[in-house]
Amino acid sequence: MDSIDVGDKRDVQAAAREDFESVVALTRELVAIPSRGGIDPYDPALNRLSAWLRERGLPVSVLTDKTGAVVGLVCEIAGAHPGPRWVLDACLDTAGFGDENAWTHPPTSAVVQDGWLHGRGSADSKSGAAIFSHIAARVAAVTEHLHGTLVLLIDVDEHTGGFGGAKRYFEGPDAPDDVAGVMIGYPGMDKLVVGGRGVHRARLHVHGLASHSGGSKSSPSAIEKAAYLVQRLSSAQLPEGTAAGFPLPGKLTVTAIEGGQGFSVTPDLCILNVDVRTTPRFTGDVADELLQQLVAQVDDEWPETRPTLIQVDTHWPAYTLGADSRIRSAILNAAAAFGVEVADKVAGPSNIGNYLAGLGVPATAGFGVDYVGLHGANERIRLDTIPTVQAIYHATVLALLDAGPPERSTATEPEPSC
Repeated sequence: MDSIDVGDKRDVQAAAREDFESVVALTRELVAIPSRGGIDPYDPALNRLSAWLRERGLPVSVLTDKTGAVVGLVCEIAGAHPGPRWVLDACLDTAGFGDENAWTHPPTSAVVQDGWLHGRGSADSKSGAAIFSHIAARVAAVTEHLHGTLVLLIDVDEHTGGFGGAKRYFEGPDAPDDVAGVMIGYPGMDKLVVGGRGVHRARLHVHGLASHSGGSKSSPSAIEKAAYLVQRLSSAQLPEGTAAGFPLPGKLTVTAIEGGQGFSVTPDLCILNVDVRTTPRFTGDVADELLQQLVAQVDDEWPETRPTLIQVDTHWPAYTLGADSRIRSAILNAAAAFGVEVADKVAGPSNIGNYLAGLGVPATAGFGVDYVGLHGANERIRLDTIPTVQAIYHATVLALLDAGPPERSTATEPEPSC
């Protein structure tokens, strides 16, 4: 399926070598522009990439959300023949800098040293955006041979967890209904992520009774009740066993506690953040039932307090692509053709692929340049891996645009609720 023609292999290898210096230059320019999620303005980075695409005659549309805020850009290249729509997706917003004193080079220095390009976002995923942009430019030159459409989708609302660019493209008023698959340009050459645990996140509003902490009579403290509930949550028995093709178990973690103020008041509210990682067996519905059961038990043991309110924040299904998935096979076949060993993997953390699975759109992630320090100090990428990654994705795109009906993905639950 989607085998790589010898001629195509030579062509994409030559293109990757020719583009190498340009890819590095564009990546460095993007890294030098701070674009931390929820902190920095996104327009400068998006404007630079938009200008690069327009200079090469590629159509660019800016994506905005309902408030008018910029959340991404899209570039669509239609082939001369009908066929499915394939998406190359990467983000330009980044994680925060953390302790800048821990960096050998400043986070936006874009320094190249000993074959490595340093800087925040170099791995996740400004190099991916630069590589995908060069592939788009190459594909735009051969549209007369292609069946279907290639879409370059750049999100600047990824590290916030909002995925505003993706949501605007896939669920906006002009959303396409023929997307056959999405390739997400996260870094890492050793694996191709073809699935992930789902996520069910909730905020638990735990109630107590307010009073003066120095009073003669004590009242039930929301913090003490919350601590009791944390113990129950942490020791909860989750469904055992894994499903076929899905090797990971479920997981429940209390990730934040908010409550109390000063010293003289017994608090009447404490809020817990609970992150549950779901699987095809331990689904979001099962996780919700478990939370309700544990909360009800604790509420019964604290009869003087109001019942705990469960507020669901995020609900994405677990997913995995089958062995017959066309997009999965195309990337693995292309990697094999170039002698690169890539293992397919179901990831523990969720990613945008979980969101897409809820829409019935198959997605891969986690194949990209070699890297160190993702989201940490001294994030950097190995420059000599860029041409190989570009050639593999370029060959994959050419194989996918050779025609064929779109596939649809199935998740363990029909729709995400966020």
